[in-house]
Amino acid sequence: MTVSGSARTRIARRRQPAPRWEAGGDRRGAFTSGRVSDRFPPPRRAAARGGPRVRRIAPFRSGGPGAAPSSTLHQDATPTHDGSHVITTGNAAEPIRSARLVLASASPRRLALLQQAGIEPDALLPADIDETPRKSETPRELARRLAREKLAVAGAAARRRDDMREAYLISADTVVAVGRRVLPKTELPDEAADCLRLLSGRQHRVYTAICLLSPKDARRERVVETRVRFKRLSSREIEAYIASDEWRGKAGGYAIQGLAGSFVVKLVGSHSAVVGLPLYETVSLLEGEGFPVRQTWGGAL
Repeated sequence: MTVSGSARTRIARRRQPAPRWEAGGDRRGAFTSGRVSDRFPPPRRAAARGGPRVRRIAPFRSGGPGAAPSSTLHQDATPTHDGSHVITTGNAAEPIRSARLVLASASPRRLALLQQAGIEPDALLPADIDETPRKSETPRELARRLAREKLAVAGAAARRRDDMREAYLISADTVVAVGRRVLPKTELPDEAADCLRLLSGRQHRVYTAICLLSPKDARRERVVETRVRFKRLSSREIEAYIASDEWRGKAGGYAIQGLAGSFVVKLVGSHSAVVGLPLYETVSLLEGEGFPVRQTWGGAL
């Protein structure tokens, strides 16, 4: 049988082996067949080994391929002479000002707790209110009411000041109770000794209420309950603690952050709440209303 020339060419092409991976080649898969390798050229390498690769991105066109390129938004943060930063977006620029915070208390313990959380209040506005418990008022209700009243008094004073009208305000009150009996903030040695004898060898509860007022006049509050058990105190221990004068002005006649911390056998709840300000709940309320709590934590936001 006679085979034409065109048929021979077709048969020869069919008998050619399929392209294989080159033995010892790189992982990009270069082929032995020159025609296939020409179709898949190796990727371009950077001009210098280890040099950065630059990817060019075409500007976004909102109206399709034929539309004119949209204006580019350029944002940059530039420090100013007063320490604030200016955010530039296009041609507009406005400074970022940190939020202001007012603590409605003169307690050095609450101030120290806020500073422990990295928060420095801009002002202290203590509120002078009547803290006498009302008839049939529970310790929890008393703590909440006193914190609300402190916030109302401090808020009225802050809103009259131009620099505090848009500030966050926070107030707190701590109540120590045995059952429904509210222990006083002791001012006399005999009064403090009576409180310590009552707390000796038994469990009591500490209620700390916090109230927050945002610049938008949104009010949020929490009441934290902590159970504390004291060991059995001897007469010498009570007399020695009275001599230390740490009890003066403290609810229940003791300060847990001081020498009285050695009296505590068990604590269930928040230690910082017993001191005067529950840090977890305070930070949660502030963050919930947009206050930049972690702005000063090493520059992290």
